[in-house]
Amino acid sequence: MNKVVARFVDGQILKGFTNDFNPGKDQFHVRPEGTSLDTAPLRIRREDLKALFFVKDFAGNPQHEEKKDFDPAQKATGRKIRVVFKDGEVLIGTTVGYQRDRPGFFLESVDDESNIARCFVVTGATREIAFV
Repeated sequence: MNKVVARFVDGQILKGFTNDFNPGKDQFHVRPEGTSLDTAPLRIRREDLKALFFVKDFAGNPQHEEKKDFDPAQKATGRKIRVVFKDGEVLIGTTVGYQRDRPGFFLESVDDESNIARCFVVTGATREIAFV
């Protein structure tokens, strides 16, 4: 089970667990945090998402400010990318799978201390994507 935070284009947030997310599929399921294992998972449609964050823990660190610059001493895996969502949020990281014609791609955070292990960005929820 993957620990995820689903951020929707309408601003809603859902924390929970998934074991069937596949970037090539239009939908997947999330069992909300705090529910029992026999609770039926919620069906999530990719088109409703802004991004799906695979996280280390649900609480995170509210005081942590995400680093937005690459460490020149560290070699980046993949291509450096900057994503601006339609709501103005900016993510900086690396990707090995971005292609304009795909519905989304994985991004690894530039910040090693981030609570985000990786993130699936839904291309339709973005305003700008650029390699840096």
